[in-house]
Amino acid sequence: MLAALARSVARHPVITLVGWVLVLVGAGGAALGAFGNEPLFSRLTTGAPEVPGESQTAQDLLADQGETGESLTLLLEGVDPASPDLAAALGEAVADLQAMDGVADVVAPLVPPQAPAGTTPLDVPELAPLVSEDQDAVLVTVTVDADLDGAAEDAALAEVRDRLEAVDDDLDGASGRVAGFTTLIDEITDQVRVDLTRGESIALPISLLVMVFVFGGFIAAGLPIIGALASILGGLAALLGWSYLFDIDAAVVNVVTILGLGLSIDYGLLIVSRYREELRERRGGHRAGSRAARDAALVTTVRTAGRTVVFSALTVAISLTGLLMFRADIFRAIGLGAISVVVVALLSALILVPAVIVLAGERLARPGAATRVPGLRAVATRFGDVAPAEGRFSRLARWVQRHAVAVFTGVLVVLVVLAVPSVSMTLRADGPELLPTSSPQRQFFTDLREDFPRAAGSDVTVVADAPVEDVAAWAQEVADLDGVQSVDPPQRRGDLTVLEVHAEGTDPVNEQARQVVEQLRADRPGFDTWVTGQAAGLIDFTADMRERAPLAVLSVVLATFVLLFLMTGSVLVPVKALLMNVVSLGASLGVLVWIFQDSHLEGLLQFTSTGGIESFVPALVIAFGFGLAMDYEVFLLSRIVEQHRLGADNDTAVERGLQRSGRIITSAALIIIIVFLGFVTGELLIIKQVGVALAVAVLVDATLVRMLLVPATMTLLGDWNWWAPRPLRRLHDRIGVTE
Repeated sequence: MLAALARSVARHPVITLVGWVLVLVGAGGAALGAFGNEPLFSRLTTGAPEVPGESQTAQDLLADQGETGESLTLLLEGVDPASPDLAAALGEAVADLQAMDGVADVVAPLVPPQAPAGTTPLDVPELAPLVSEDQDAVLVTVTVDADLDGAAEDAALAEVRDRLEAVDDDLDGASGRVAGFTTLIDEITDQVRVDLTRGESIALPISLLVMVFVFGGFIAAGLPIIGALASILGGLAALLGWSYLFDIDAAVVNVVTILGLGLSIDYGLLIVSRYREELRERRGGHRAGSRAARDAALVTTVRTAGRTVVFSALTVAISLTGLLMFRADIFRAIGLGAISVVVVALLSALILVPAVIVLAGERLARPGAATRVPGLRAVATRFGDVAPAEGRFSRLARWVQRHAVAVFTGVLVVLVVLAVPSVSMTLRADGPELLPTSSPQRQFFTDLREDFPRAAGSDVTVVADAPVEDVAAWAQEVADLDGVQSVDPPQRRGDLTVLEVHAEGTDPVNEQARQVVEQLRADRPGFDTWVTGQAAGLIDFTADMRERAPLAVLSVVLATFVLLFLMTGSVLVPVKALLMNVVSLGASLGVLVWIFQDSHLEGLLQFTSTGGIESFVPALVIAFGFGLAMDYEVFLLSRIVEQHRLGADNDTAVERGLQRSGRIITSAALIIIIVFLGFVTGELLIIKQVGVALAVAVLVDATLVRMLLVPATMTLLGDWNWWAPRPLRRLHDRIGVTE
């Protein structure tokens, strides 16, 4: 099938390329809204990940009592809450706001007219939360109608925002800031776009430069970049399609783009390198450099390296299916989006890149053929993509084989030491804290929580199916719980009663808030209650991950084992690969905790630690890291198995396989690390965490694991590497996949 595909591409390269261009232009245009449709970035959302559970049930119950529209809040600083000038300015603004179309409610620290003379907002219990604890700032909140459609809501919010921003014009020394959930989403979405552009602008040029030295020419180096651009456009279009089925978190775009870039460059690098190797080794009735020789080399390349790409894509896709086992929409969005981009990367490597190879002709035949850069041909000849029969990697393999026990033990010790910090990992579910400290939205919500603790919202919300009087009586017991700072009077919400509980500290997901949630859930009153809030949602989310992780891991492990067995015919080699991935991923998670939770390298990486790791990042790193590790495992194993089936003994097959694949693995790893680190320069904390963890995972896997641990282990196992029970051996003989 792959050979037939290659022959078809070789016969019709122009039609193939034009077809790809049309599809990608259409996909990219749709994702960016070039055809009048709603673009992907306008459909993004943000917030703590949610799963079915008590917290979500409470939110649904409250929503059933009547939805509220979006709101904007004015934080007016440098004012005296008791000032007549402030009261006059706020009174005029409130009147204007209430007269606007689409405004449902306005809450401001205005003393009622019937109040006694001299009454200030601090004297009115329901107004006191709207005054800062230092009594030098006030809040005004405006809510629009819940039934407004998208355009009408945007227009209403824009008009409200303009009026709120004008309040401080008539107040000397006052300054106002306006924010809300919609503005927070807008800033995070804008930051995603900025980070995406910045990451690509750094990663792609540097990757191209590295590949110029690898291939010795700009044309060959540009082919993997073409596949990478295709994966970006295809991935964005796929995410746009999935956004109509469920919410897409803003962070998903960069995460999926990172994977698409890395895989496309990896696969393009492998295809181009194998093509040049086949072209240079081509013998027989074809004149070197003839069209027939090039077409034959392309067919062999797609049949061999293309098969490796298919296996790699399958293993990566299988590792990503584990994310679909979880119930959080963000995992499903990342899983489906990433699988979609893997498919695009696979198709571009098997169809798009070969079509460009055909059109490039003999200019891909040798290093430096298409460039006049001084010294580049010599560099490419020494460090390039096509490995000689003997070289640094074969010498490394023989050295490892002579010291197999020491290498095996030493590498394991290093990986275990790196993994130790992961034992103390703390998960978090942050919101504005994901933005840099210089972000206006982050500063707004930080100041709101610190200066207006009661108006900023409670840390824990209890929804009760009981009269207000019963909940008020129970609230006295709640106030005495460990970690509780204060309890607001219960409020009726439709058929339910809501009790707002404030935990000690200003962090909504700190240990005290989680402790309060656990106590409220462990000791229920005599009526039905549901506990929700940011800390409660995080507890439900982590519990769901713990519950579903075994199924996700088991499904991925079994599928990967079967795939590697079909490729190698061995039982021990797949087991070895899976175990090595465990220690490799443990090391990357340990480094992740050491940097982001323990506050190391804050200055270098330009972030402020929140004291933990975002709740969905570990699962994401495991899924992506496992897939990328299997990517390099397939690259290496395919050449080792190839040599073993040609008759080489175990040690010789390992030596030759490492020599033939070492350059590709290290070059691909270097490029994908550059891609990840390019996105680390962005501002979103989640992307930094994912980028650093995956860069470390690839670095560890491509050096310590593939270059040292795998050869050492396969040397120690010897001929047992190729063992399988007779029934499985017969099964592999019938359905196994060989080149």
